[in-house]
Amino acid sequence: MSYQVLARKWRPRSFREMVGQTHVLKALINALDSQRLHHAYLFTGTRGVGKTTIARIIAKCLNCETGISSTPCGTCSVCREIDEGRFVDLIEVDAASRTKVEDTRELLDNVQYSPSRGRFKVYLIDEVHMLSTSSFNALLKTLEEPPPHVKFLLATTDPQKLPVTVLSRCLQFSLKNMPPERVVEHLTHVLTAENVPFEDDALWLLGRAADGSMRDAMSLTDQAIAFGEGKVLAADVRAMLGTLDHGQVYGVLHALIEGDARALIEAVRHLAEQGPDWNGVLSEMLNVLHRVAIAQALPEAVDNGQGDRERVLQLAQALPAEDVQFYYQMGLIGRRDLPLAPEPRGGFEMVLLRMLAFRPAGADDAPKVTLKPLGISQATADSQQNPVAGTAMPAPVVSAPVIAPVAQTPVVTAVVEPSPVVPAPSVTPVVSEPVQPVEVPVAPAANLPVDPEPAAPVVDVPWATAKAAEPVAEPVQPVAPAEPEVKTAEPVVAQVASVEVPAPSEVAPPVADADGGEDEPPLGDYDYVEMDAETLDYDFGQAETAAPVVEEPLPAAKPATGLAAEWLSLFPQLGLGGMTGSIAANCTLIEANGDDWLLHLDPAHSALFNPTQQRRLNDALNQQQGRSIKLRIELCKPEQETPAQAAARRRADRQRSAEASIHGDPLVQQMIQQFAAKVRDDSIEPIDIPS
Repeated sequence: MSYQVLARKWRPRSFREMVGQTHVLKALINALDSQRLHHAYLFTGTRGVGKTTIARIIAKCLNCETGISSTPCGTCSVCREIDEGRFVDLIEVDAASRTKVEDTRELLDNVQYSPSRGRFKVYLIDEVHMLSTSSFNALLKTLEEPPPHVKFLLATTDPQKLPVTVLSRCLQFSLKNMPPERVVEHLTHVLTAENVPFEDDALWLLGRAADGSMRDAMSLTDQAIAFGEGKVLAADVRAMLGTLDHGQVYGVLHALIEGDARALIEAVRHLAEQGPDWNGVLSEMLNVLHRVAIAQALPEAVDNGQGDRERVLQLAQALPAEDVQFYYQMGLIGRRDLPLAPEPRGGFEMVLLRMLAFRPAGADDAPKVTLKPLGISQATADSQQNPVAGTAMPAPVVSAPVIAPVAQTPVVTAVVEPSPVVPAPSVTPVVSEPVQPVEVPVAPAANLPVDPEPAAPVVDVPWATAKAAEPVAEPVQPVAPAEPEVKTAEPVVAQVASVEVPAPSEVAPPVADADGGEDEPPLGDYDYVEMDAETLDYDFGQAETAAPVVEEPLPAAKPATGLAAEWLSLFPQLGLGGMTGSIAANCTLIEANGDDWLLHLDPAHSALFNPTQQRRLNDALNQQQGRSIKLRIELCKPEQETPAQAAARRRADRQRSAEASIHGDPLVQQMIQQFAAKVRDDSIEPIDIPS
C-alpha cells in the first residue's frame, strides 16, 4: 500500500474535525441546519488554511443520502465518493489551468442539466482569481441567477483580483491564519495518533515555520519524520529548518546585559560558524525580547513552548523594562537597515554594538567603559560639556571651535569656568588664518567707530559682527584673576600685535583669529562655529558698511597723541556714514600745515578708497572747519590709534566689564555652584543705562 502524506491523510472530513476557523464554521453550520442556503460561496485566505476542505465538506452536507445537514454521515456512497474525489456532481475546476473564456463557456453549458446522483450540482472553482476578464463576464449571469440545483463554491488566495461584480454575487468568508499554538496542538494530536516520538520544542519550531498554514505544518512534519528517522526531535528540526539555537541567542543577550563587548563579539563569532541568516538571528532576538516583556508585565502568561520559560523569567528580572523596550526597538530598526549593510554579519554586529553604546547611561548595570573619542574634537566628543557650540562649560576642557591649541582657554567659545575659577593663560597675540567667511575687510572693529553718534553707524556693523567672530578669536588674556575667566577676543589684531589689548569680546575681527599658536584645530571643530542670524549680531540696516574689503587684521596701534588725538575728537563731528565714514574711521591725521592736511589710511581698507570717497571726506572737512582744506590721503599703516580702533577698544572694555559683572554676581555664582549652570559669554551684551 502506497504511503499517504499526513496533509491528505488527516484532511478533515466534517466540520467537527476542522481546526480553527470557528467564525466561518458557525455561520455555515447554522445555514445548513436551518436550510438557508446561498447559491454562491467565496472562501478566501492564505494557502493551507482549509478553503478547499470546507468546500468539499459543504458538498457532502448538501448531497449526503441522510439529508441536508451540517453533520454528513460520512459512510454513504455519496460521502465516500466525495472523499475519494470521484463524485460526478462535484465538478472541481482549477481556474489556474482553465483561464480562457472558452473553458468557462464549456463549463456553463452543463449548468442547465440536473445532477446525476446528488441533490445539487456543485461547482468548486479553485484559485478563481486566475480567470480572465472575459471568463468572469461570461460567469456573471449564471453566478447571479443559477438554476435551483446548482451551487457555486469559489476559493481564492487573492480576493483583491476578483471583480466587484463577482464579489457582490457571493457570500464571502475570510479564513484566518493558524496561530502556532493551534498548529502545535494539532500536530501533537496527529503524531500521538501516528505513534511518532516527538519533542515539544520541535513542534513549536514547526508551528512557527508553518507561518499560519496547517498544510505547510503537516508537510514539514512529514519532512521532519523522514529527517529524524521516525522521530521529531528539536535538534533535527532545527538543523532541517536552518533555524538558530536559542541558547546562542541567550548568550548574546547575556553579553548585552553585562555590557561585555568582548563576550558580545565572541558570541557573534560562534553564531557565524553556523552560517546563519543574520536577519533570522535578529528575529529570534526580538522574539525572546517580546517574551521577556510579557514576562515583566504578566509572568504567568509566558508559555513553555520552547522549553525556555525559566530563562525568560530570569531575563525579565535581570533586564530593566526600559532596556527591553530599547533593545526591541533597536532590533526592529536594525532589521530594516540590515539589507543596506555592506556585509550582513557586519550589519548585525553594528546593531549589537549600537545597543551596547546607547544603553541608558544612568542604569546601574550599564557598561562602565566608555568609548574614547578618536580623532574628533572635544566639542563633538562631549555633548554634556558642550551641548551647543559657544556654550560655557564647567570643566577645564575648552571646546573652542576655532581656537584649538589652548586647552583651557575659554576665550573663543565663551567658555566660562564656573566652579573652579582657573585663570586663562596669557597668550601673545598672533595673527592666525581667517576662519570665518564673515565679511570684514578690516578684521576687527575695523569698519567704523562705535561711537553713539549717528555719524558712525557704518562702523557699528563690523563690531557687531565681531560678536559672531568672537569664537574666531583673538589672543587670550586673563581678566581679573580672582574672578571666572572671561573670553578675550582681540579687536585690534595686527600683523605685529604690538600693543597689549585687553581681550574685547565684541570687537573680534571676523577674519583674523589669534589662538596663541600656529597649530590650527581639526576641521571638525569648524562645524561648531555658529554662523546663523542669532549668533551673528548683524545690523542688516547698514548694508553699506557690511561689505568686506580686505581680509587683513587691523593693526594694533599706540595710543593716540597730538594730531592723532585731535582726529579722534574731530571724526564724530564730521557726520560721515557709509564707506566714506569707514575710510575716515580708519585714518590718522599725520600733518596739518594750515590748510594742507595729510591723512594715513590703513592699506587694509584700500579697496574702499577711491577719489570719490576722498572728495566726500574733503567736503565734510571743509564744511566742519568752515574753510577750504586741501586733503591728501596716503595708504600707510597708522602708527597711532584710529577712531575705529578707539571705538573697538571702548566696546571691548565695556564688554569685558559686563562679563566680569555677570560672573561676579552673587546670584550667578550661586546658580553655578548649586545647579551646575553655565554662562554663555556670547549672550552677554553691555547696555547703556540712561542717565
